[in-house]
Amino acid sequence: MEPLIPVINKLQDVFNTVGADIIQLPQIVVVGTQSSGKSSVLESLVGRDLLPRGTGIVTRRPLILQLVHIDPDDRRKSNEENESKKNGRLYRGIDGEEWGKFLHTKNKIYINFEDIRQEIETETERISGTNKGISDEPIHLKIFSPHVVNLTLVDLPGITKLPVGDQPKDIELQIRELIVKYISNPNSIILAVTAANTDMATSEALKVAREVDPDGRRTLAVVTKLDLMDAGTDAMDILMGRVIPVKLGIVGVVNRSQLDINQKKPVADAIRDEYVFLQKKYPSLTNRNGTKYLARTLNRLLMHHIRDCLPELKTRINVLAAQYQSLLNSYGEPVDDQSSMLLQLITKFAAEYCHTIEGTAKYIETAELCGGARICYIFHETFGRTLESVDPLGGLTTIDVLTAIRNATGPRPALFVPEVSFELLVKRQVKRLEEPSLRCVELVHEEMQRIIQHCSNYSTQELLRFPKLHDAIVEVVTSLLRKRLPVTNEMVHNLVAIELAYINTKHPDFADACGLMNNNIEEQRRNRMRDLPSAVPRDKAAASGSQSGSVGDQTDSGMGNWRGMLKRGEEGAAGDRSMALNPLCASPQKGHAINLLDVPVPVSRKLSSREQRDCEVIERLIKSYFLIVRKNIQDSVPKAVMHFLVNHVKDCLQSELVGQLYKAALLEDLLTESEDMAQRRNEAADMLKALQKASQVIAEIRETHMW
Repeated sequence: MEPLIPVINKLQDVFNTVGADIIQLPQIVVVGTQSSGKSSVLESLVGRDLLPRGTGIVTRRPLILQLVHIDPDDRRKSNEENESKKNGRLYRGIDGEEWGKFLHTKNKIYINFEDIRQEIETETERISGTNKGISDEPIHLKIFSPHVVNLTLVDLPGITKLPVGDQPKDIELQIRELIVKYISNPNSIILAVTAANTDMATSEALKVAREVDPDGRRTLAVVTKLDLMDAGTDAMDILMGRVIPVKLGIVGVVNRSQLDINQKKPVADAIRDEYVFLQKKYPSLTNRNGTKYLARTLNRLLMHHIRDCLPELKTRINVLAAQYQSLLNSYGEPVDDQSSMLLQLITKFAAEYCHTIEGTAKYIETAELCGGARICYIFHETFGRTLESVDPLGGLTTIDVLTAIRNATGPRPALFVPEVSFELLVKRQVKRLEEPSLRCVELVHEEMQRIIQHCSNYSTQELLRFPKLHDAIVEVVTSLLRKRLPVTNEMVHNLVAIELAYINTKHPDFADACGLMNNNIEEQRRNRMRDLPSAVPRDKAAASGSQSGSVGDQTDSGMGNWRGMLKRGEEGAAGDRSMALNPLCASPQKGHAINLLDVPVPVSRKLSSREQRDCEVIERLIKSYFLIVRKNIQDSVPKAVMHFLVNHVKDCLQSELVGQLYKAALLEDLLTESEDMAQRRNEAADMLKALQKASQVIAEIRETHMW
């Protein structure tokens, strides 16, 4: 089990080389308030003074500390460095049995631990500044020593409540968010440090640990400063777990005092004094407390934790390796044959564009309608419903109809409803179908434009490598669509113009509607004749019935219905008489000239039965014919759009792209990669290499230890 921790250290080194933090490796995260003794605990585990000291926030960046146990006789730097001997590079022995190494200083070796402390302070100020602010960018430090056990520890800033001096006002929130970020890692073990001379029930470290680990399966408590408790008190109940139970246990330690630190008291001497104190104060618990026991416990917990995490870790690494392999494939290889590459990309884009329209694209959009499906929706839902919402008589009042009838008769009173008035009014209504038809063309054109972006984003990732080629393809396709738009609009305009050019009153559907309407009117006339009293003469009855006659009745009578004309004459004479009774209406006032052209236009008045009948006939005819034309337009416009716009673009896209772009003079310029593409390809290749190496490391440990 012991080699499992070096495996994690190897994995950490692998991912450090690519500067990535995509894998959450098992590690021990040290959490505690300021002055709780965190730094002393870490230095006790290392056995050397290496952490910065001072007041306020001293740890202002996460410190990832890897402890690597080495054989006392080994004077080489590390297992990783030993492997490099395969390349012919040998390392001399190091003066001293312990040394350190920072990730940011590459291969520089630190033998003097004072230099390590100074480097931590310098690197902290380089990123976090000198104003006591914090940063979440970690410092990686590896310590090689025969006196340590294999561990990976993370030292975080101490929890504080109030800003001091020039600290940021939200320093408490910043530190809490940083701590939660690290302890939320399910592969981490939380080392909650609490001073024994404080109330365990108010421990901030245990509180924040419980937020992310409510079951306590990943939390180990450390009680520091056992020697500083008030006289007459002890930590027996705390260490036994009677105050706050912790599943992984509670370990008590004795730190060096500030005086010991100032006097440079060695850590080894402090550990011996700690053992004497525990023997004296807690003899029954000596074997389960102290720095050495804590180190062994952490080593054991971390090994078991690694063993439990490795299967999931291996799966995660394999999944990421597959993802980065796919990403690297999408970036493609450097271009060797530019001519072949350009033709291949053009052909693929044209094919994907057509497939998107036909609904056979490789990448099917699931969030919204796209391509051919959206065009179909425009035709049958948007355009169809818009046409159906157009009222056949919309914008047409009874006065408009009556005025058209009168204007169509000229100076002579009409015997029949003039056919010219029907044509005039029905053309006016049919013209209203042109605007939604042209809007349909516009919507389809917009969707054809959107398909370009869809193909660029989802279907042809290679185009992202060559931004100039992408822009050129977009320009060519946009230009082709732009050229086809006026042609299609002209055709749709002509479809409406064709309907306006000839009003076919002999259309079978229109003739049937007229016949049905005439039959209804004739039936109404007969019913009215039957309802007349028997004393009414038949000729007067016939005259009365003639007012309900239809256009068919008038046309069938040849010269018209004279009884109806006489009846209208009588109505006209009665009207003249009524005018004569009103001198104000019959003659102008004295002193006022008569303007014969000043004819008032009635806004609303009661129509005569003849006028009402004529308007009703015209309105029915307009509605019947309008529905026929609307049906034709609803069918012919989508066909015209498909032929002149959609299908034409599909058929000509490949040849248009080749003709415009496949030129020797444009090859080098079009196939110039974006500035960051080469960098992204190298980063993806490095990450893939790191993941593959990590997978090999796990496979080796699995074979070696039969895991």
